[in-house]
Amino acid sequence: MTRFRWLFLFLAGFACGPMHGADGVDVAKVPPDLRDDYALFAQRCSKCHSLARPLESGIDDDEYWKRYVERMRRQPASGISPEDEPGILRFLHYYSEQQKKKSGDRL
Repeated sequence: MTRFRWLFLFLAGFACGPMHGADGVDVAKVPPDLRDDYALFAQRCSKCHSLARPLESGIDDDEYWKRYVERMRRQPASGISPEDEPGILRFLHYYSEQQKKKSGDRL
């Protein structure tokens, strides 16, 4: 993980309580192999809107996420490169699966 991403995660966690990102994601519960993807998602996507916007969107379809991220990448200020897309999509897939599990537990 790059120093910048570790610093971002640390500062986000410090600002919002122990190990929680600015979006309320419990970073400690994100699998270690996806933490870089989360940091990339948080850094790029927060440039243009709150992280709650995608996380609370209710989107749980990987193809829809792919179109969503592609559309966001085309926004001039996003800073999302084609190389960033796979990592962002991995995190969003993980997050969507976790949300599905939570909603299934409530039934």
